[in-house]
Amino acid sequence: MPYTMNDYPDSLKNLKELERKKAIDIINAMLKDGYDEERAIPIGTEQAEQWYKDASQKDLDELKDKKITQHKPDPNSQGGKIADNDVSVFYEDDEWKVQTKGAKQPSNTYDNKDDAVRRAKEIAENRGTRTHIHNKDE
Repeated sequence: MPYTMNDYPDSLKNLKELERKKAIDIINAMLKDGYDEERAIPIGTEQAEQWYKDASQKDLDELKDKKITQHKPDPNSQGGKIADNDVSVFYEDDEWKVQTKGAKQPSNTYDNKDDAVRRAKEIAENRGTRTHIHNKDE
């Protein structure tokens, strides 16, 4: 049963309403793709917090009308397996990138390596996986 704005994990109760709605939307999509709840909730919450921080007014307005309980499985999804994959830091296109093995694109980009490494270690620690840090010329 998907989460709703009236029935959601206690950990979301202190989020702003649209931030909570985005977290529920992400968590529901992850659950539909096969993630375990104990992984989907913290990952979805973190992604929603970042999204909300960067969202435009248009993004916020679109979310207001979005149905957060209706998700179709993503045919390209790894079914939760991505949460078990290691995290890499590498330099490309004049920036440091943080990307999970098997992900289609980096989750974060940074101007300096230290910030990228710090973020990669946070992600890996949350998942219980390893971090692979590459040099600029690798």
